[in-house]
Amino acid sequence: MSGQTEEDDGERSAAMAAGTIRYWAAAKAAAGVAEEPYAAENLAEALEAVRERHPGELVRVLRRCSFLVDGAPVGTRGHETVRLAEGGTVEVLPPFAGG
Repeated sequence: MSGQTEEDDGERSAAMAAGTIRYWAAAKAAAGVAEEPYAAENLAEALEAVRERHPGELVRVLRRCSFLVDGAPVGTRGHETVRLAEGGTVEVLPPFAGG
């Protein structure tokens, strides 16, 4: 037994949100997909799962990306403080030439 109760498991799964991560430009090329689902409580957890699924070039590209969560820029906020919503969208935006 893990010592966890069903209530603990319910609280943990209730905190998890499912949504979509969309990759743009170099991030899309490095991921090999335009979008994929996330299941995470916050942006840091979602990005850690992305790094595990796509080791290599995408990990390098992510270091230079900015992020929008449900249309709002993340900016300099710590990714662990950016909560994700059920049905939400994370946009992964690498730097654009001329932009």
